[in-house]
Amino acid sequence: MMNIGTAQIQFSDDEMEINMGPQHPSTHGVLRFRTFTDGELVRKAIPEIGYLHRAIEKIGEMVDYNGFMPYTDRVDYVAAMTANHGYARTVEKLLGTEVPARAQYLRVIADELCRIASHLIAVGTFPMDIGAVTPFIHALREREKVNTLIEALCGARLTYNYVRIGGVAFDLPAGYQTQVLSFLESFEKFIDEYDRLISFNQIFIGRTANLCPISKEQAIAYGLVGPNLRASGVNWDLRKNIPYAVYPELEFNVPLGTGERGQLGDCYDRYIIRIREIRESVKILRQCFDKIPEGPIMGKVPKNIKPPAGEAYTAVEAARGELGYFVVSDGTAKAYRVKIRTGSFASMAIIESLSNGILLADLIALIASLDVVAPEVDR
Repeated sequence: MMNIGTAQIQFSDDEMEINMGPQHPSTHGVLRFRTFTDGELVRKAIPEIGYLHRAIEKIGEMVDYNGFMPYTDRVDYVAAMTANHGYARTVEKLLGTEVPARAQYLRVIADELCRIASHLIAVGTFPMDIGAVTPFIHALREREKVNTLIEALCGARLTYNYVRIGGVAFDLPAGYQTQVLSFLESFEKFIDEYDRLISFNQIFIGRTANLCPISKEQAIAYGLVGPNLRASGVNWDLRKNIPYAVYPELEFNVPLGTGERGQLGDCYDRYIIRIREIRESVKILRQCFDKIPEGPIMGKVPKNIKPPAGEAYTAVEAARGELGYFVVSDGTAKAYRVKIRTGSFASMAIIESLSNGILLADLIALIASLDVVAPEVDR
């Protein structure tokens, strides 16, 4: 018998502990799993986190409000725009600042481009993790095109630092709308092609359907959010349920898992939800360019930000679900407390319970289906 924290694991003669990570290619970052197996059968996979801890919440209390914005990119470096947006909204709530309409549209454009880029990583690495390398190359090619569009908007390809408290840093460059709409035309054809290559591929379906289903009740109990929650059939999307920015003015659907190829909330549902969310992001982007008004891109914000004493929490629908910031102000130029709520942390918690009784190869598929990103876990 062996103690791990407060838990006790009973070993049989045939059980073996395998260390997976923190440098394993399929853990998508410096994540470590202590995996207890009986041959190829997994008895338990226990996540061990902390390898990417950067004290980012403490940094938020040591720098001023504007100075923390570049750090928010590192909360989720795969979808940094929404990480910017969530923090800005919380400080704006403390200040009582109104964000101009054009800036709100620009934020949504940036967020949805970033959501596409993030989901392309998720649906590209998932097949690669279980043996299909080619789809990842195709997905990465399209992601680079999205990164080029984002770079034209803000000058960066990964950590953007585009959103500002009160608005955004830059307006649209000349000809930007034409560039994005042209990309969307070809990109939709790529998604159709990707569906034929992977989404409807019988080998991929055989590896992912009926694997590690998560019921609605389980998903809610473990605090899952975003695509992982919606894959279990729970209709919850902050853009619809607690609307912000200009999402109430836009028409789009919230894809839900149905168990169409296996059981509700299985690995395949978690994959296909992200493919369908990419299509919805395309619809949102087209509407934004059609409706965006003229006007300023920054609201009235004091140069030296000192919100009145109080606390605020706001969240945005990031690529991995609810990304929220709780900020406490004591009336000075630095936050008294910053707490960040991310989707990947909750996703890690459910892996231990889902891993019991599956094959070692299927553990890789489970982790990939949850789209866990290491910086969201450790912070």
